[in-house]
Amino acid sequence: MIEHSHMAHHAWIFAKDVLGLAMWLVMLAVIFVPLERLFALHPAQIWRKQTGVDLSWYFINSFLPAMVIALPLATLARTLRSVDPGGFYSWAAHWPLWVKVPLVIVVSDIGSYWYHRWSHANPLLWRFHALHHSAEHVDWLVNVRAHPVDLVFNRLAGLVPVYLLGLAISTGPRLDPAVALVTIFGTAWTFFIHANLRWRLGPIEWLISSPAFHHWHHTNDEHRDHNFASIFPFIDKVFGTAWLPNYWPPVYGIDAKVPPHLVAQLIDPLPDQKPAAVADK
Repeated sequence: MIEHSHMAHHAWIFAKDVLGLAMWLVMLAVIFVPLERLFALHPAQIWRKQTGVDLSWYFINSFLPAMVIALPLATLARTLRSVDPGGFYSWAAHWPLWVKVPLVIVVSDIGSYWYHRWSHANPLLWRFHALHHSAEHVDWLVNVRAHPVDLVFNRLAGLVPVYLLGLAISTGPRLDPAVALVTIFGTAWTFFIHANLRWRLGPIEWLISSPAFHHWHHTNDEHRDHNFASIFPFIDKVFGTAWLPNYWPPVYGIDAKVPPHLVAQLIDPLPDQKPAAVADK
């Protein structure tokens, strides 16, 4: 009886999480669908061939990567607190959010930048990252078209340095407040920079990423492998990978073909397979 009650409790929590994600999806659609109709860079379609698959990735990637990284991050945080060299972590734990949040967002973006750049250079990592680049039409929903393995490594690359620097603490099942705020902002912003919008941000495009900046990351011409940072273009500028002309990419996608179905996209990059998407970018 207790076991059934326990299972029912977890089922109810899962159902509430799914409902919450559905509400967020509706809100995102209410924002971006009209914007992409009114200010489309390319002719916009509300429903395209991969929309159903991308919606599935939205729910999968909202749960799975977070579940996988929770334990290693919590373990790392507790280990660092137990060591606490010179009391540094205890001191940093009391920093106010207005100090922590800007530091977390910069540190995590630098960490993610290097993983992202490596995922383009390393053939094994590219097997998983290629799914995200397979879209030949970039819009807000393409943001969620990503392999969970790719997302796990990307998020670990962004968050491990944050914990190592004492900018986040373990608070049980809940995210550190600074990490939670940065995660919410970063997620919302990545939907924006993928959006099919012809907006340019003028001089601030070199301060914070824009659709133009990130669309060039998805190009499939001689200018690919640029603009790896999600939030701050200056990171690409510092490391020599920035490309932001006053025109837009002529073509998106990759040279290889990615399977059209969800299950095939999930297993295709696995090392035992002979993936279609790993040949060339």
